[in-house]
Amino acid sequence: QLQLVESGGGLVQSGGSLKLSCEASGGILNFYAVAWFRQAPGKGREGVSCISAIDDITHYADSVKGRFTISRDSAHYMVDLQMNNLMPADTAVYYCATEGTESVQSLCSLQEDKYLNWGQGTQVAVSP
Repeated sequence: QLQLVESGGGLVQSGGSLKLSCEASGGILNFYAVAWFRQAPGKGREGVSCISAIDDITHYADSVKGRFTISRDSAHYMVDLQMNNLMPADTAVYYCATEGTESVQSLCSLQEDKYLNWGQGTQVAVSP
């Protein structure tokens, strides 16, 4: 089973940037669709962005379009989430996730129930 680890969280001022990374052990991340979710205090988990296993097709939540970019670093078997122009509303624990099996599709989903492998999360805090 894939084990996922997120890194890159931290505290940043409004308007700043952070890059989150997701890496895996127990499998090759390149073969999986990967999604980033976040959970703010007192709220449910929200899908942020995803990237397909084939053709690296990406999808974003409306709340982050134009500010966040998901990309696959195939050489290092990682998936990054570049977050620019951060706002206090982006404060949350960010999780990367994959489906339970390798994918052969050029699509991805932000539906939480499609993802079986989850990391422990990394905290992002944005101050006003």
